Amino acid sequence: MALAPDLVRRFEDALGPGGVIKEPEQLRVYECDGLTGRRVVPSLVVLPETTEQAQAAVRLCDEAGLPFVARGAGTGLSGGALPVAEGIVISLARMDKVLSVDLERGRIVVQPGVANLDVSRAVEAAGFFYAPDPSSQQVCTIGGNVAENSGGAHCLKYGFTVNHVLAATVVLPDGDAVRLALGDPGPDLLGLFVGSEGTLGIATEVTLRLTRRPEAVRTLLAGFPSMDAAGGAVSDTIAAGIMPAAIEMMDRLTIEAAESAVHAGYPAGAGAVLIVELDGVTAQVEDDLAAVEEICRRNEAFDLHIAADEAERAAVWRGRKSAFAAMGRISPDYYVQDGVVPRTRLPEVLRRIEALSQQHGLRVGNVFHAGDGNLHPLVLYDGAVEGQAQRAEELASAILEACLDAGGSLTGEHGVGTDKACAMPLMFGEADLEAMKRVRSAFDPRGLSNPGKIFPTPRLCGEVPGPYRAHPLEKAGLAERL
Repeated sequence: MALAPDLVRRFEDALGPGGVIKEPEQLRVYECDGLTGRRVVPSLVVLPETTEQAQAAVRLCDEAGLPFVARGAGTGLSGGALPVAEGIVISLARMDKVLSVDLERGRIVVQPGVANLDVSRAVEAAGFFYAPDPSSQQVCTIGGNVAENSGGAHCLKYGFTVNHVLAATVVLPDGDAVRLALGDPGPDLLGLFVGSEGTLGIATEVTLRLTRRPEAVRTLLAGFPSMDAAGGAVSDTIAAGIMPAAIEMMDRLTIEAAESAVHAGYPAGAGAVLIVELDGVTAQVEDDLAAVEEICRRNEAFDLHIAADEAERAAVWRGRKSAFAAMGRISPDYYVQDGVVPRTRLPEVLRRIEALSQQHGLRVGNVFHAGDGNLHPLVLYDGAVEGQAQRAEELASAILEACLDAGGSLTGEHGVGTDKACAMPLMFGEADLEAMKRVRSAFDPRGLSNPGKIFPTPRLCGEVPGPYRAHPLEKAGLAERL
């Protein structure tokens, strides 16, 4: 639905030159996030550069009763940045500045469009880094990380985004700006905001906790004949009281894809690999490394390799962080699931996933944060084959139910968005969901801020995501001009 020309002009006046996108072919760039099965073209995209411009845009939306969706880099995997057809997208891409650095207090203030990895780059020369490290950290932005409470490989030891956000300036859905900070009197509104998926407002400045670089870092790559054997090593490591910075696991299918893409040097013939990273005081790291090596051997590891230098360490991690994208080399389409299970139930749930894979006739690649039981099964399918897209969604849903049956959660770090909204009643009762809705209404009584996310709706739960197919505009070559 086209917006009234007068309203469009008011957005242009408020946002300034280059601050509004309205051409139909350019609007298509914003029609989805990393979950490409559902696509909606927004009526308008605005790009503020300051908190004041973001406020102006939100106030215009409030005045017109216009729904809006905040968007970072668009790397989310739950449909959290899916636009509303009759609404606008508020892109934070131009809000990409580091505003201040305070090394004495170990903090940095950034705008939401700053890429995750760029935070660490800004302070690495001084011996600091920013701990949360999603696989997409080279491109994903802090605003999106805050919205989804992102984690990453090293969240086992260092925690999720919520553990590293000290304060945030938030534009509320009526356009007012407030500052939420750790330690504010009363309810923990900052903690409530982090992970709210854009439904409570838009963060326009974020104060982050910085972490000092550890004295020593050692990275171990271990090959195992099976997922069960690798899972045993994970359980035994945690049971021994060892706290690695990260424990990542990949199965045979994912190893094949990663090796094809980046040639990380993973052991040939492995049914599973573990990446175990230890950091801290040198003496403790060396003791823990020796213990982990012994645990891996005891659990049938046939290939153990310790990265000799930073280049080897980077190669090991490059394979892991490329896993999602690498799946495109072995399958035309894939569906990313995100669930959590207790570590003690990992072998059981992985066997259940294999059984479900065979039952639905689709391959599943497993790559996950084994240390905290956060699974990321990749359901492989071909959207050009009739019925496979629907089977893939059914399999992904069955995997999620298996996680919940094992006492787990329906999301670890990818969020609920539109993808899992219909699964919320599997984990939460009616009273729980109603309480969540009341909290949201306290911030956004008109329901304008990222509507249609998190909570199930009849329209949403009746949809089946399909494969992406080129739009006629793209076939005509117009996409190349974007």
